[in-house]
Amino acid sequence: MTMSSPTSLTPAALLADVNRHRITLQATLAPLIGDRFQPAGFPEIGHVIYRAPRQDRTTEDVCIMDSAASMANHLEAVCHANPLTLELHNDIATLPHVQCWTGDGNLKEPKRLVVTSLSEGHRLASSHFVDEKAKLVVDGKASDESFIGRLLGAFGLQDLGTKTHPLPGDWGQVFNTIFRYDPNSLVHGILFPSLGIKIPRVLTAHHEAFGAARVPSSGVKFDKLGKTTSGQPIFAVDEETAREIRATFVLDLSLVRSFGRDDKVGLKERQKTFLLELAFWKIKQLLSAPFRFRSNCDLRLDVLSWIGGDISDPKGPKDKGVELSELSTDIKKGIAKAFDEENEGVTKVYWPCEELFRPGRDTEENVPEDTGGDAAGSDDPEAS
Repeated sequence: MTMSSPTSLTPAALLADVNRHRITLQATLAPLIGDRFQPAGFPEIGHVIYRAPRQDRTTEDVCIMDSAASMANHLEAVCHANPLTLELHNDIATLPHVQCWTGDGNLKEPKRLVVTSLSEGHRLASSHFVDEKAKLVVDGKASDESFIGRLLGAFGLQDLGTKTHPLPGDWGQVFNTIFRYDPNSLVHGILFPSLGIKIPRVLTAHHEAFGAARVPSSGVKFDKLGKTTSGQPIFAVDEETAREIRATFVLDLSLVRSFGRDDKVGLKERQKTFLLELAFWKIKQLLSAPFRFRSNCDLRLDVLSWIGGDISDPKGPKDKGVELSELSTDIKKGIAKAFDEENEGVTKVYWPCEELFRPGRDTEENVPEDTGGDAAGSDDPEAS
């Protein structure tokens, strides 16, 4: 780290400082009421608590509040106008992304929006977009061209069947194409297994509780009308307490720099800067709103710090307090600058209704387990 390193969270300056490889922001959170909270959990597994080693050769119980995949879901959810719609937040209304539509009968007219690349776990690589059944919408109707065919042509990859993969000179066009249709996929990572394309996360977030302790309790379901045979079942409830709750956000600056070179190959500088602006916007949106991912997990932001952000001490960098306002960016202007040459805007694909919504019959073999709404989708490129 050099003394010329930027001391403010300015995306362009951070990328220009080649001695800085990453940015780590740490948010300290606390329960809004009381001291108990509910982490994410899965049926038959529950909340995960592990023993983490410390420098004094002791251990500390740490609870995984939300995994990196779960936090990515939360960071993408802030892109929507509200939790019950796929309409984009007004700040990013012109952000390029892909939408999957369906219709009624054989008219092949897109009438019902199903999912988008901002709501799907695998983003642009979701089967809703890259399956041959996903046809591009042209002039309000489904065409004969598949979206994956459009992508393959834009990637410029040689078709080697199951061994298809980008050669070193192909990556610039791969980055350009993904950015053109869905820049969010570069922020959170994407995997096209059949094409040998695997791009890790630019923004990785973790949510953990330190000094955690399990608080077992119970509840009961009352059957006041006596219409069921279950009576009044009692069920177990697990919550946690902790010494400290932290959400950590790591931005990989080196990875962003690798997306382009000298404004000639891959992304241009203003486009790489926009990826950081979008990441900062997401973090600010997440921490500004009520931090409530589950019914019994209502948290408030206490302190936001830039780890190693204070370089004024000659003995070494120290943590620096950060105000949420320092993450503010004119994201509308950023989108306009990043896509001033060509903004694909919304790309629509069409799926036949009968393929998306096949009637089924629940059996013991195919009834999904209840996750209580806390299970995170597998949106991690490494989990795809």
